[in-house]
Amino acid sequence: MTRRQTLAPDAAAIERLADAAIARLPERFRLHLRDVVLRIEEFADDDVLAEMGIEDPFELSGLYSGRPIGQQSVFDSGTPPAMIHLYRRPLLDEWVETGVGLEDLITHVIVHEVGHHFGFSDADMHAIEQAGE
Repeated sequence: MTRRQTLAPDAAAIERLADAAIARLPERFRLHLRDVVLRIEEFADDDVLAEMGIEDPFELSGLYSGRPIGQQSVFDSGTPPAMIHLYRRPLLDEWVETGVGLEDLITHVIVHEVGHHFGFSDADMHAIEQAGE
């Protein structure tokens, strides 16, 4: 993104920011993310929203899908790879509404979804965030 950019960042720009956020993670975490797929989509699909009990697609900016590391097995065969999904439109809305920098917002969502990959619940991560404040 540049200072003169007047259009909303596209999926490629969001992916670059997400890749940069992952690259800033400590190596010991990045090693466990090599096989995690990063997907940038406009919104979560209707099935995902229904499964999570979310009616407004703007309420979900990111999602981890897959088994956390501690639950993975060498016997897992035919299962889809672990994925971090970032939803561009909800991210852009949150960016505009909160005034938080887009890079900071994407980093926050990436760290949150990486936490799920390592087996942390939402409650665990909220407690960690509050302890750090």
